[in-house]
This record gives sequence, structure tokens and C-alpha cells, in this order.
Amino acid sequence: MLQLFFAVAFSAVPLTLYVPPIRSLNLFVETVEDLFRQTAVYTLRAYPRIRLAFSRIYNSILRLNR
Repeated sequence: MLQLFFAVAFSAVPLTLYVPPIRSLNLFVETVEDLFRQTAVYTLRAYPRIRLAFSRIYNSILRLNR
């Protein structure tokens, strides 16, 4: 059982090199949240226009098939 524990422990050690420390992730998460906050206004304003454009395209495709 001890051999299995050491095998698992030493095989997981290289994986810790690929995971950044939490203090580095905080800046990244903060930047992403700020980006979402800034783009939310534009997304909510553009959503009805995009929906209208897709409905017009969809309706024109259906009319061509009739």
C-alpha cells in the first residue's frame, strides 16, 4: 500500500508544474470579470438587433424553399 501511495504521489508532482498558483489566477479572473462587465452593456443592446437579423435570414431561407 505504501508503494502505491508513493507511486501516485510522485506521478502527480509533475502536474503541479502546469497549474499556476492561486495568486496568479486572481489577476486573470479579475481581468475576465472586468471584460464581461464592460461588454455586457453592448451585448444587451445588440442582442435584439442580432435576433432580428437572424429571424429575417431564417424567413428568407424558408421562403426560397417554398
